[in-house]
Amino acid sequence: MRLVGAIFATILFNFACCGTIQAEGFNGLSSADVAKIQSVQSVDISPNGKWIAIRLAVPRIPGLGDDGSAWTELHLVNAETKQSRPFITGEVSIGEIQWSYDSQKIFYSAKRLGDEHVSLYQIPVDGGESRKILTHTEAVKRFDVRPDGTQIVFLAAENRQEKIEKYRSQGFNQQIYEEDDLSTLVWLADFDGNQAVNLKAVELTGSAYEVHWSPSGDHLAIVSAPTPTVDDRYMRRGVDVYDVNLEKITATLQTEGKLGQVCWSPSGEQIAIISGKDKHDPAEGRITIHGLSGRKPAKTHLTDYLGHVVDLQWLAQNEIILLAEEGLGSRVGTLSVEGEFSQWKLVSDVVFTQFSVSEDATRIAFLGSSSHHASEAFLLKSKTKTVTRLTDHNPWLEERDFGKQVPVEWVAKDGLRLEGVLIYPLGYQAGKSYPTIMYVHGGPESHEKNAWLTSYSRPGQVAAAKGFVVFYPNYRGSTGRGVEFSMMGQGDAAGKEFEDLIDGIDFLISEGISDREAIGVTGGSYGGYASAWCSTYYSDRFAASVMFVGISDNLSKVGTTDIPEEMYLVHHRKRLWEDWGYFLERSPIRYVERNQTPTLILHGKEDPRVHPSQSLELHRHLKTLNQAPVRLVLYPGEGHGNRRAASKFDYNLRMIRWMEHFLLNQKDTAPEFNIDYGKQLGAGSTASAE
Repeated sequence: MRLVGAIFATILFNFACCGTIQAEGFNGLSSADVAKIQSVQSVDISPNGKWIAIRLAVPRIPGLGDDGSAWTELHLVNAETKQSRPFITGEVSIGEIQWSYDSQKIFYSAKRLGDEHVSLYQIPVDGGESRKILTHTEAVKRFDVRPDGTQIVFLAAENRQEKIEKYRSQGFNQQIYEEDDLSTLVWLADFDGNQAVNLKAVELTGSAYEVHWSPSGDHLAIVSAPTPTVDDRYMRRGVDVYDVNLEKITATLQTEGKLGQVCWSPSGEQIAIISGKDKHDPAEGRITIHGLSGRKPAKTHLTDYLGHVVDLQWLAQNEIILLAEEGLGSRVGTLSVEGEFSQWKLVSDVVFTQFSVSEDATRIAFLGSSSHHASEAFLLKSKTKTVTRLTDHNPWLEERDFGKQVPVEWVAKDGLRLEGVLIYPLGYQAGKSYPTIMYVHGGPESHEKNAWLTSYSRPGQVAAAKGFVVFYPNYRGSTGRGVEFSMMGQGDAAGKEFEDLIDGIDFLISEGISDREAIGVTGGSYGGYASAWCSTYYSDRFAASVMFVGISDNLSKVGTTDIPEEMYLVHHRKRLWEDWGYFLERSPIRYVERNQTPTLILHGKEDPRVHPSQSLELHRHLKTLNQAPVRLVLYPGEGHGNRRAASKFDYNLRMIRWMEHFLLNQKDTAPEFNIDYGKQLGAGSTASAE
């Protein structure tokens, strides 16, 4: 598989079907619209380049039918005609997918009718029913089919002993915290084309997260961590090379810190990994190439690159194609094993997040979104040197009007250049200042892109339709600008990183865009931390705050989270007992007496990342002080972010209503806690008021 770098160097990424929607009135997005938006989750091109398999997220409509997470369907797009064919649809949740080596079948994981757990299926592309080829005592988590199709390797949890399950059914359901979690094992099975047989576990210490066949089918690259805890998955994953014939590990790759994608070279002599620069790097984004012959030491490339690699694939033995997030957009390039990096900017208004390359590298499928549409599938043909949009799963968006979305830059007090995205309200008039909602992303090892920015938790175009300016700042500590920038907030929680937010707001005020007296803030996780900080420490600057799964007390947070080592290594860089004062001074509860900001707090009751007690603490203190309206909403069954359709819809309605109530209508008391969901959903809904 060979692709000449020069092919890409001359490509102008001209897009079909990507025209800007022209406003003809003020028919903006609503919360009910957001609840029905479909989005492509992944693209996988067949080896022969003829088909693109896509996984499509189809949300359940709140108030209609059973509640739950979005369904995930499998669709097939013809690369020549662009015709999309629904393949497996309805009430299904398609997991990982993989093409057969001859492009004739698709393997996929799913829990279908009659299945006790997630099983493995195959379906022919030229018609026919799905065939279950593998079932197990526990759910199939990940899988990979050997290149010659004779074996399948998959991941599944170790079996619980029947006696233990018997006792649990009798009420002995105690949990031994972080000790009785089940490890994930690697399983091998022979495959005759119809059924997987002769299952056996691979001897392995720790808990597995990924497994990949080598091109020859003689070795496996196994990604595992010492324990199944989330913290170990984040910070202590490593890669072992397992010889299938010798039935033993023959190499352990030296890795440190966060790991991303793992990919074999065509010859099987090298493995490329999207890695961190070191254990203190907040996010994987470099490329480390490991030689397996012992002659070449591992080499990490792009250590000074001002972006973050998110996807890669080998093009030849000495060349890799990669996709990176850079600033507010994305970039494609090639990297030689010696470290020579050729890159180019995608000429379009679309930001790409994933790609898949055909075997001869003449076609590449992309996943991308823009300011006017959620994630869709795209295709590059090297012959025509154009990228074409293949899918449009929300054609009704053409009937909606969008606020203008633009990149924005400002300079922090210390001279650091910062960037973000700004959405203007519908009907914006230059010279008039508007109520503004600042959305602060989580992480902080994340960033906002100039792409689709509207979801159940992001106010985006729903707020723009109601007359708000919406501001998405990428403060120091964000990704997309290299390692150094992403580490700038370490050991300084709520310090200069949150000063950057204030500097951004001040810039918008100075430009006459934002109304100084009507500024709101919202965000989840670390963005929820920022929202709590802005409603206490910076309360004089904010007229409304919506905090979601956020931090209020760093002293208790580091002792109740499921990621204590990540908090230590890439956030605070110190232990609680090493500096009690620091953890107190960087906690919003330390400044609750400053609160004059109406604060809406929302949290999943089963959140393991940021314990719900963080929200309970802040709510109790603000309610006791009674200096401004405060409300706490807990979501049973939800964790660190809402998954169910009803929870998402409720969240969006409450967030938008809180901002309208205090920023647009300038009320002094909290709105009613009841919501008429049926009215919000429109005619035909079976939802009723609380």
